[in-house]
Amino acid sequence: MSWRLSSAVEAILDKGGDFTGITREEAMILLTLDLDSREIYALMETAHRMSRQKFENKSENHFHIGINVAPCPYNCSFCSLTAKAGIFMHAIEFSEADILKWATDADSQGADALNIMTTGTFSFERLLAVGRLLKKTVSTPLVANTRDIIHKEGEMLIDAGFVGAYHAVRLGEGRDTPFDREKRIRTISVIKDVGLHWMNCVEPVGPEHRPEEITDLMFLARDYGATYSGVMRRINFPGSPMAGHGMITEREMARMVAVSRLVMGDVPRAHCTHEPHAASLLAGANLFFPEVGASPRDGEADTGKGRGKEINACRGIQMEMGWNPDLPSNCFDVKPPVTHYQ
Repeated sequence: MSWRLSSAVEAILDKGGDFTGITREEAMILLTLDLDSREIYALMETAHRMSRQKFENKSENHFHIGINVAPCPYNCSFCSLTAKAGIFMHAIEFSEADILKWATDADSQGADALNIMTTGTFSFERLLAVGRLLKKTVSTPLVANTRDIIHKEGEMLIDAGFVGAYHAVRLGEGRDTPFDREKRIRTISVIKDVGLHWMNCVEPVGPEHRPEEITDLMFLARDYGATYSGVMRRINFPGSPMAGHGMITEREMARMVAVSRLVMGDVPRAHCTHEPHAASLLAGANLFFPEVGASPRDGEADTGKGRGKEINACRGIQMEMGWNPDLPSNCFDVKPPVTHYQ
């Protein structure tokens, strides 16, 4: 049995490992590597080495706070917070006391950002009020995770204390969601135009998604200069209409995380994976999302009592894998990355 790597894969890894990026065709070759092959471990090693070098051994924890639960009328197929899912029949808005407790605890435990998530019909003014409240209370950078916005609303987020916004073009956009892909991309442009950091993930990945569409979203993150990107898998909640497709494994997610890292090259300030697990920390990921409050992957109103991992658990996984969560965040010490629109 030969111990040599495929020469074609070796050439892709050599190029990608120099932070110059790889082509779409090369990314799709890597996405289809056998999970038991030598090439897959060489891919993961390359991505891992790139992140160790670029992020200087720093691991990040961006603390997710879902501030409301609602039977959302948009009915995205992968989300537990929809009217169609029938899990949450009544709207719940977590109190300011709850939000402040979660935020101050996260601040004291070394969170690198607070990711404030709302459902699609939640009051934008209320989100701004939460931002202003947290800006006065904690020093941790604030990231908004909300609906599509226009320029004026982006500027309002900045005025309220937010420094970033998470926004993704989802896999199956327009098919598994009622939203228009181009409108989602326009919001990314808005985020960049007003001076917010754009945070992103290729999500929610399931076995039904083809390498071409996964690759497309990886290059969207690179071309629009995401502060971080990475891979999030779909979690099938009880009764999910996507349950028939199954779910990808953490090994499959680690392969995608590694490919995404090579695609992103020298663009990102961090590289994420969700939900938190060790395998992707050997494949180029360094960013986790501890969670409380609402989550589209959970049947509990407060995911901190369900699937969500607390910060100390995330820190423990990272330290076991040789990452240091106590170093200063790399994400917010510079202006947002330069955009390379294509």
